[in-house]
Amino acid sequence: MKKVILLAFLLVLGLQSQAVVDINANWSETAEVQQFSSEMSTSDMDLDDFLSMTPKKFKQKTGKKLGVKKSLQLKAAQRAIKKKMKKMKKAGNEDISSGLYVLLAILGLGWVAMGVMDDWSGNNWIVNIILTVLCWLPGLIHALAKKKDYY
Repeated sequence: MKKVILLAFLLVLGLQSQAVVDINANWSETAEVQQFSSEMSTSDMDLDDFLSMTPKKFKQKTGKKLGVKKSLQLKAAQRAIKKKMKKMKKAGNEDISSGLYVLLAILGLGWVAMGVMDDWSGNNWIVNIILTVLCWLPGLIHALAKKKDYY
C-alpha cells in the first residue's frame, strides 16, 4: 500500500512539473513577445528577465528609449505571459484528478494533494496536516471543503 501511494505521489509531481517546463520553453514564441524581437534579442534572455523588464532596463540593454506606445506593449506582453503561466499552472494542477484528490483525502493524505495543488506554498496543507494528525475526520472534512478551491 505504501508503494502505491508513493508511486501515485511521484506521478502527480511529475505531471505537474511538465506544465512549467512547457511555458519556459515557448515564452519567446508568443505574438506579444515577437513585437520586441526585432528591437531586442530574446534568445539571450530568460523568462524572469523578460517579466522584470522595465523601460529603463530596456534602454540599458538596447541603447534605445522605449516610447509610451512600446512600453504599453511591453507591459501587455508581460501580462499575457503571466496569464499563460497561470493557465499552464492551472492545467498542470488538473492532472491531479478530482477522484485522486478525494482518495488521498480519505487515506489521510489530503495534505499531500493540497501541497501539490498549491506548489507547497500557503498554509492550507499545513492546517490539513495538523487536523489529520489530531484526528483523521477533521482533516478529511477540511480537505473536502477546500476541494472547491482547486476544481
